[in-house]
Amino acid sequence: MGYNYFFTGFPGFICNQLIREVLKKNEGKGTIYVLVLQGMMDKARKERHAIITELGLKDDVFILIEGDITQPSLLISEDNIEILNNRVTHVFHLAAIYDLAVPRDIAFKINVNGTNNVNTWVKGLTQLKRYVYFSTAYVVGKREGTLYETELIRPESFKNHYEETKYEAEVLVEKLKEEVPITIIRPGIVKGHSQTGETIKFDGPYFMMNFLERLKFLLLLPRLGKGEAYVNLVPIDYIIQATAYLSFLEGNAGKTYHLTDPRPYRASEIYTFMMEELLHKKPMGTLPLSVGKWFLSIKPMRKYLGVEKEALEYFTWMVILIVHRPSMT
Repeated sequence: MGYNYFFTGFPGFICNQLIREVLKKNEGKGTIYVLVLQGMMDKARKERHAIITELGLKDDVFILIEGDITQPSLLISEDNIEILNNRVTHVFHLAAIYDLAVPRDIAFKINVNGTNNVNTWVKGLTQLKRYVYFSTAYVVGKREGTLYETELIRPESFKNHYEETKYEAEVLVEKLKEEVPITIIRPGIVKGHSQTGETIKFDGPYFMMNFLERLKFLLLLPRLGKGEAYVNLVPIDYIIQATAYLSFLEGNAGKTYHLTDPRPYRASEIYTFMMEELLHKKPMGTLPLSVGKWFLSIKPMRKYLGVEKEALEYFTWMVILIVHRPSMT
């Protein structure tokens, strides 16, 4: 029996890029099943058509399945449940809410309850070879220092509800390792393609770009705080290539991987790079982060600048993430 793949999180950017990479790695063989929310069906159909056209696939090898991870059995119809149970070999669970400012109840419903439902469903797959769960390097919350991918330690606190609920969800997946062949992926902050810059996900470093764009009329622009913390930015192409490789690597089931930059830049360096590139200026002086947080506590100011106040926490978070880098040949 060949491979057949099931993805949550479609038609999201990381998911649709990963589907392309998985198909290329396996020479277009196998059937793709993607779980799609009812309200996302139109967008999913367009993305499906783009992938089929781009890779020259037959129409019947890419199947959209309406469902919802927050519901029991993922709200999949009984007919589809039976088909998937007997066919799917690889599950890629990417569906989550990534907003740093998300309310806790919404984050818990999607990230924790949703993952618990996927876990339960996965246990019924009779042909499963690998369950790949997308976590985040930021499950460590406010812990600082040198942090390892072999650790899953509850911190004293988290910077936001996104981190907290992704930690709780990873705990659930970790417990499942005794029953299911699992690979956990912990990306850093995902940015655009390393060669083309392509992205449709304008958060992370793009908050900084928004800030600079809105304030470019000022004669002088200060740094935000000292900026000594390292900011772990990772291009989307590395994330998808590494994930596709690890998902089919023999003997690595049960492992967790940091997909992060082994030599990250400090926040102040990134800020300077962006200012020089976008505005042809250098930062002058320093604006205390406490002042920046006060400005961003005002909703109209956040909207104008295109920055969430939760993003500032990463300017002072002193951490080094230890990266496992197997040979990728």
